[in-house]
Amino acid sequence: MRRSHTSLALLLLLASAPSSSSAGAAGDTSTRYDTDAGLPAHAANVVDYALTATLDPGAHTVHGEGTIRWTNTSSVPARELWFHLYLNAFKNEKSVFLREPVGGFRGGQPVRDWGSIDVRKLEWRDGERTVDLWATAELRRPGDDDETDVRVPLPRPVAPGESLSMSVVWDDKLPSVVERTGYDGSFHMVAQWFPKIARLEPAGNWAHFPFHHLAEFYADFGTYDVTLRVPKGVILGATGPVVERRDEGSEVVERHVQADVHDFAWTAWSDFSKREETIDGVRVAILYPPHFEAEAERELATIRFALPYFGKTYGKYPYEVLTLMHPPESAGEAGGMEYPTLITTGGAWYGPPGILGTELVTIHEFGHQYFYGLLASNEVEWPFLDEGMNSFAEQDALRAWLGESSLVKLPGISVSDTALQAVGAERYASSARVAQPAYAFATGAQYGRLVYSRTATIFETLRRVYGDGPLKQALGRYARRARFEHPEPADLLAAVGEVLGAGAAEAARGALFDKATIDYEVTSVSSNPLQSAAGLFDASGKRESVARSTTPSSYEGWALITRKGALELPVDVNLVAQDGTISRTVLSGHEVSVRVPYAGSSPLAYAVVDPERKILLDGDTSNNAAAAAGAPRGSTARTFERASYWAELALGALVP
Repeated sequence: MRRSHTSLALLLLLASAPSSSSAGAAGDTSTRYDTDAGLPAHAANVVDYALTATLDPGAHTVHGEGTIRWTNTSSVPARELWFHLYLNAFKNEKSVFLREPVGGFRGGQPVRDWGSIDVRKLEWRDGERTVDLWATAELRRPGDDDETDVRVPLPRPVAPGESLSMSVVWDDKLPSVVERTGYDGSFHMVAQWFPKIARLEPAGNWAHFPFHHLAEFYADFGTYDVTLRVPKGVILGATGPVVERRDEGSEVVERHVQADVHDFAWTAWSDFSKREETIDGVRVAILYPPHFEAEAERELATIRFALPYFGKTYGKYPYEVLTLMHPPESAGEAGGMEYPTLITTGGAWYGPPGILGTELVTIHEFGHQYFYGLLASNEVEWPFLDEGMNSFAEQDALRAWLGESSLVKLPGISVSDTALQAVGAERYASSARVAQPAYAFATGAQYGRLVYSRTATIFETLRRVYGDGPLKQALGRYARRARFEHPEPADLLAAVGEVLGAGAAEAARGALFDKATIDYEVTSVSSNPLQSAAGLFDASGKRESVARSTTPSSYEGWALITRKGALELPVDVNLVAQDGTISRTVLSGHEVSVRVPYAGSSPLAYAVVDPERKILLDGDTSNNAAAAAGAPRGSTARTFERASYWAELALGALVP
């Protein structure tokens, strides 16, 4: 059974304290995870797959067989196994995948040809006896026809630390390309294609689930030794390096072996063009359709930046290979996806170079080698740890590489990925929690804007408020410490608290778990000449009447700053005099309302809160500036306010 969300939310209230979460080492607040010296060499080998797959490209089928070796790494005996048969998501319209609403997000391609996976044999050699495990397998839950989440009872408990080896035979019928997998003519993307064991958590509960439309995957690490058999002339791309390749009659046989991964996918097409080069010590291959040379070069250029940048920020990429696959235009739903050492990109060959969607997709999918591949968080229960943190990593890398024109760079038009994410996120800020399971979101649009954009905007705000260096240190510590460890939200918030402080961790927790918002407002501004006090004053035994007098070229005033919403973030306030002089005050963010004093030789013209637009979570920037009474008309305050407002409207028109 799954951990209670309520329990975890309460735990996160103490996020800045040492964590006792799944990543284990999160209580270690030393700096050893701030460099690669603290990186583990390997993951725990929990489940190993030695498989052979034969593709029939005409029938769009795969015949598979082999062995699966699984070890019980939990603290209690295992009395059952759970397998994911995710190709059955495309078997009929009663699958969970095809029943769930996903309006406003990817997945518009209908299933034109159904797909399925049929297990023919699953046997356990237990000592001297062979047990047919599939004979008692439960393909469905009561009252539900979905067949993607299968329970397999065990004839006896498997003790903690004990391993079992199973022989397996199965057949796949690939669907027409539909989100991540399938065929289009002679092109094949083969993913979610084998019987895959769910993850048994350390406490002994299985993290199993049907294939949800908005969710992805969660599994243990192990070694995949996969032999692929395809007709001659077919070009392959797959997880892991090729360790053996040979011709056998009319077939090509390629064997791929990769340790320290938790999935395996492959692609096959006779029309692929191929380029290879070594980037940052990694052998990079790109497979792409004919006439897509320009797109292939853009994608390789992206990886030339991304490999060393992500390595420096989140820990060195540990694998010797990386394959990029750009699907044919008619199979676009196979693009924009990630598997260990294999990513799929996408886009038309004629895309204008000033629209940087190719670069964005490529860097996003490569980022998933970290925020999915190496960390292996539960993408179903906590999708923001995967898609959300990777969306921040994407926009951070694009900014570091391309500057503020990281999405659109055309004559007279410049748009950053960061700005677009921020505007899109704001529309859904109060509609639901960011930190919730993928299947709990009401629509695909809500899921996309909260999990992807809102998470990215939360962490971009922390970067701007607390500094680029400190946030990079916190996220780098989290990514290195959690490598191969299946982290949970408490691990991420612990790293934020350790480096940025408890206030930053609490702000992140509130924004993620509580729908907490923030809106700073300049409520009023006042300025007057400095005058002495008038009245009766006693001095030297005498009482005198003193008239008010004005000090030449001296002014005093104030700006009233109000914070609405539960988030507390430090903020800058600029008080701008009519002569252009600027005085800056930094507010702690704890105050609901604070009067910021002014004194100067020129009248106070206006006040601006958050002048550098650090707090992208601010829900209404039109109230971030106000002018003092008597300030010149058309002052910079009004210009700031309107420019900010209209810029956001223009960006918002681009966001679904």
